[in-house]
Amino acid sequence: MLTKAEKTKQFIIEKVGPYFNKHGYTGTSMSDITKATGLTKGAIYGNFKDKEELALQAFNYNIRRAMGRLRERMTMDADGMTKLKEITAFFRIYHKNEKLYGGCPMLNVGIDSMNHNNTLYKRVVDVMNKLIQSIADIIDQAKDEGSVKREIDAQKYANKIYAQIQGGVFIANMLNDESHLAELMSHVDHMIDSEMKS
Repeated sequence: MLTKAEKTKQFIIEKVGPYFNKHGYTGTSMSDITKATGLTKGAIYGNFKDKEELALQAFNYNIRRAMGRLRERMTMDADGMTKLKEITAFFRIYHKNEKLYGGCPMLNVGIDSMNHNNTLYKRVVDVMNKLIQSIADIIDQAKDEGSVKREIDAQKYANKIYAQIQGGVFIANMLNDESHLAELMSHVDHMIDSEMKS
């Protein structure tokens, strides 16, 4: 059961999360935050140390919302090859799902924070590295199961898969056309079947 203070914090994060995602850290002012929540500046600062802490919590909220279903697919009780194909299936419709919230939080916050906010930037890099490592772990699982060639370098291929995912996300976002992302996911599937599969 959440306390009243925890509920207020959650309310603030849910209200400003999409705003931070669309407008970025520097593009979101305190007046934007008070307008989005209907709360005073004092009420905001009573729950968060500063704007940076709120932005960090908003990013965490956005990434959990955006990637929750992917995490379920990557940790489900299934063989490694099935999980690899579930990743590409997830990203085929990712742009359509994230458009409502202003696009991919990883991409938006990563670019926005790179030269402006080191704390946020480090958090994005941390999430990115964890995602790449999770893909590498699935490749290793598939190798152990015999569905991926033993000589495949899991880390190298995880990097290649993730680079194509984020490249597709970027193009789909910039051109507002999800077909580019779907095409790249088909390319990843082909790479899995032609280069990795044993």
